[in-house]
Amino acid sequence: GIVSLQTIKLWIKMIKDTGSINLSYSSGRPRTVRTKEGAQRILREDLGCFPYKKIKQPKLTDLHKMKRAKFANWVLNHYTKEDTEKWLFTGEKYFDLDGVYNVQNDRVWAVSREEADGQCAIHQKIKFPTKVMVWFGVCSEGLTTPMIFEDGTMDAEMYIKEVLSVAPKCGNNTLGNHWTYQQDGVKLHIHYLTQEWCTNPDHFPDFISQDR
Repeated sequence: GIVSLQTIKLWIKMIKDTGSINLSYSSGRPRTVRTKEGAQRILREDLGCFPYKKIKQPKLTDLHKMKRAKFANWVLNHYTKEDTEKWLFTGEKYFDLDGVYNVQNDRVWAVSREEADGQCAIHQKIKFPTKVMVWFGVCSEGLTTPMIFEDGTMDAEMYIKEVLSVAPKCGNNTLGNHWTYQQDGVKLHIHYLTQEWCTNPDHFPDFISQDR
């Protein structure tokens, strides 16, 4: 801001008398103290805000969005609402046997790091942990029986032999004889051997191929 002539004269006198300028008080209005508690109070009470955590989600390109819109239109033109209730959505998930560890929430109360380490505050992980794969289906009637495979690695031939060979039975037990098998776009699912097996009408009553 602008410094007044009186203030400048006062500073000159201070320099002549003491060799320095001693600002024992502010020449402007008092500063407002901003504390963490005050900022939180303003955000929550005055502005009605809440601290939401960031979430992770796949980054969709324009091509992805176009394909999804195309698929949605195809479904609207070829299936009724009752038909979509007979869809069986399936997927797999790999789990390692090192256990679950949440960096944010898993804490140990102790007076020192050494005491915490003595109370199992160290979670050890090996470089290549043993993995298992779990497969199951989801539909309007609930979940199918999950299948667990101890060998975490799987190619298309093993996927057909171990998973797809029992998937029709899971669908029939859950949805009856008329239903649609749906899977995502991972490499095992879009492999040509997998697609050939699934499009065979002797295996599934109906199947959504990768071309859709």
